[in-house]
Amino acid sequence: MEMQSLASALEASLDPAQNKKAETVLLEQQKDPDFSLRLLQVAASDQWTATARLASALYFKNYIRRNWTDEDGNYKLSEDTANAIKHELIGLMIRVPANIQYQLGDAVGVIADSDFWRRWDTLVDDLVSRLTPDNARTNNGVLQVAHSIFKRWRPLYRSDELFTEINHVLSKFGEPFVQLLSVHMLIDQNNSDKTVLSQYFSTMNLMTKLLYDLSVQDLPPIFEDNMQSVTSLLHKYLIYDNPLLHSDSDNEAGLQEFVKSGIFEVLVLYAEKYEDAFGPFVEQFVGSSWNLLTTIGLDTKYDILVSKALQFLTSVTRMSQHAHTFNNDDTMSQVIERVVLPNLSLRDSDMEMFEDEPIEFIRRDLEGSDSDTRRRAATDFLQQLLAQFHKLVTDIVLRYINHYLSDYAKDPSARWKSKDTAVYLYSSIAAKGAVTASQGVKSINELVNVLEFFQTHVARDLMSEVNVEPILRVEAIKFLYVFRSQITREQWRDAFPMLVTQLGSSEYVVYTYAAIALERVLALTDDSKQAVVSQADVEPLSAQLLQHLFQLIESNPDPAKLQENEFLMRCVMRVLVVIRDGVVPITDNVLAHFIKITQIISPNPANPRFYYYHFEALGAFIRFAAPSQPEKLENGLYPIFGNILQNDVQEFVPYVFQLFAALLEANPAGTLTTYYISLVQPILSLELWASKGNVPALVRLLSSLIARGASQIAESGQLQSILIIFQSLIATRTNEIHGFELLESIVVHFTPSAIDPYFITILQLLFTRLQNSKTDAFTSRFVRLYHSVSARVDRGLGADWFISHANRVQDGIYVQLYLSIILPDTQKLVRPLDRKIAVISLCKTVTDSSAFAEKYKKGWGFTCEALLKLLENPPILATTDDTVVDHDVDDMSFGVGFTQLQTIKRSARDYWPDVTEVKSWVGRQLQDANARQGGKIKNFATQRLSESPQALEILSMYMSR
Repeated sequence: MEMQSLASALEASLDPAQNKKAETVLLEQQKDPDFSLRLLQVAASDQWTATARLASALYFKNYIRRNWTDEDGNYKLSEDTANAIKHELIGLMIRVPANIQYQLGDAVGVIADSDFWRRWDTLVDDLVSRLTPDNARTNNGVLQVAHSIFKRWRPLYRSDELFTEINHVLSKFGEPFVQLLSVHMLIDQNNSDKTVLSQYFSTMNLMTKLLYDLSVQDLPPIFEDNMQSVTSLLHKYLIYDNPLLHSDSDNEAGLQEFVKSGIFEVLVLYAEKYEDAFGPFVEQFVGSSWNLLTTIGLDTKYDILVSKALQFLTSVTRMSQHAHTFNNDDTMSQVIERVVLPNLSLRDSDMEMFEDEPIEFIRRDLEGSDSDTRRRAATDFLQQLLAQFHKLVTDIVLRYINHYLSDYAKDPSARWKSKDTAVYLYSSIAAKGAVTASQGVKSINELVNVLEFFQTHVARDLMSEVNVEPILRVEAIKFLYVFRSQITREQWRDAFPMLVTQLGSSEYVVYTYAAIALERVLALTDDSKQAVVSQADVEPLSAQLLQHLFQLIESNPDPAKLQENEFLMRCVMRVLVVIRDGVVPITDNVLAHFIKITQIISPNPANPRFYYYHFEALGAFIRFAAPSQPEKLENGLYPIFGNILQNDVQEFVPYVFQLFAALLEANPAGTLTTYYISLVQPILSLELWASKGNVPALVRLLSSLIARGASQIAESGQLQSILIIFQSLIATRTNEIHGFELLESIVVHFTPSAIDPYFITILQLLFTRLQNSKTDAFTSRFVRLYHSVSARVDRGLGADWFISHANRVQDGIYVQLYLSIILPDTQKLVRPLDRKIAVISLCKTVTDSSAFAEKYKKGWGFTCEALLKLLENPPILATTDDTVVDHDVDDMSFGVGFTQLQTIKRSARDYWPDVTEVKSWVGRQLQDANARQGGKIKNFATQRLSESPQALEILSMYMSR
């Protein structure tokens, strides 16, 4: 009955209508210690539906990701359960269908990250023992497990530990793997039996993947010794063709295409990394690649294969001894005409995607996102040829460009594809180097004139209101987008309105590309970091621009469709960042749109990029509009934020906590409203803090609440609850920094009398971590915390206060801490603000500490020396910069979890803004203290720095300034 309940809940978890209820059931069942093993039982047994089995494999994969080990590598499950999972998993992988196998393979990869190979040293022997001479299904299961583990090596940097693991694998797996390459004989024997042939071809597909995995870090000696037979086998299946393996679909690749694509990946790796060993075998593959590329069809199902073949030729072109083959006009013309141009030109399938799946067309077409498309791969190949044979390629391509432009001129309405090819070709040879996210193309082919080409052939497609094919408008917009750095500020004043006009297009791709280009142009700066398009340029257009962007976003109120186009929302964000407080006059309209969009997408978050930019835009709005009208934004946003928290929209919660903090910080009142006071108790719920993604945002919000309402929080008896949270944070390496941020906020804002009852317990926790499991980050933050306490003599804290509490934890422990951790690690502080706090702390210890004056006399001298050493390289704080730092979301980890909103990112707080020039400040402090104490400081210096005459001399200079 329990298994039936589990299987039913798993199946329901894939149904959006039943998902929430099913998740509740599954969370309850997770309390069973054998929950993970029961998931495997459901996945393994054919008594359950295929949907339930797949759901079980998916849930198992995600469960293992969350629960296999903690941050220190210790099992979170019992060791018996962990061992049972490892024992069962390999046999299960061999028996289950491929779709379940794939999900379980990911779980194997997670386990291997932690356990392989030292805690799972029997795995490779187990895999090898299961390999058979001719059972394809068993072998495929074994090879899938092996690939799940070994593919982890692909992105890793070289290290001794990594190579020890690889050598462990090769010593056991290398020989059996090479022997298994004889599968080609079984393929030959069964070439007329489609079912059996497909199974053996799946084996070949997995073997090409493993060949890559095992070679990715270094060429294994066993492969190098067998290079002749390995390359012969690869070549055999690169030119292999069997109609039984042909895909029936025009769009979906088949096994034959997958195997050939995998072979090309191996060839690229070998050409780029192992030229000495692979070089003698290259020519046969070049010829075969040429034949494939000049005979293969234009069907979409061949796209990945063609792109991989082009990538191989690109790699070969980098090899000087093979590149010379192309170095004459006839050969190069043939290559460009027969290989490059057919794969650069738009196909009917591209136009179908343009019309039917416009957002997918954009994502595939954008620079950097289409590496496996024909067009991108052909462009890379052309640009590599250009790098090798600059003038030859430029001259030949310009001939083809002129030919296409002439063809277009004969009948523009019918032959618009010729112009599209011409413009795309021109962009390909005009750009030198990669297109950067921030600047576009920075370096230009000196043999062409980009601006002249734009003015002569491209600009008219933006200026003309009628009779322009939409794809030509897109190419014109892309031209501006790609070459935006080559256009001057004055020229952009003319071009910018052209882009704004294109937002009014009825064509999805056109207005979206216009938004993409506008956003990037608004983020563009010149060499002196000044905006190319300024706030003054944009602000007069901003109301209409934002209104139009919001209308485009909201044109389809279906939640999934509304979230589809993240590029429009990114443009909204950028406009708000640029116009800054220029948004204030249009606050009502902008606020209404944000509320509407949030309400629509909250029940069904579908596109992480869209809602990331949505909340970034909302953050920019709060940052620039809230200070002048806080109540309006608070009253408008509180209800929707509250609903998100109440309905536990996990994807949005970390963003909402950040935005709550930003709203609070933007309010100039400086106190807590009733609403925020009522928010304190709910955010102290430990359940909220259990989610890792919530922690950084909650710490920021709670710190902001403490900064404005410490007295109210203390009076309400909530400080102890906050310290319980601090204790849980400080216990883990993942959250220790957040724990220190919270603790520092407590130290800064609560009175000493409020902190005093708890501070010994706090120190016990910190000292235990320092003794048993300190990290560099933990030590650094502990030292900063010490200085934050020591520097606050005027608030009743200071070094003496810390000393008295520390020595009550353990008599005499302070001296050990000070000499072995605080003083030496103070010099390791890097951030200017941390070093500034340390200077203030050490100076006040010298001038105001009774303990150092009377008890720690040597320590007084050590403190002087540490202070003077810090002042050799005095901290210089950067001037306040209100610029929003630009981050590309594709370079960030985002989704469910914590993603920092850059538009409201809080800068480090300087609690001593009046201390600007620290050397002068230290001099005045020393002089004032010496005068106040009747010359004691000078006397101490003479007595306690007698063995450090240089330090005494320098200190005397400070005191005499």
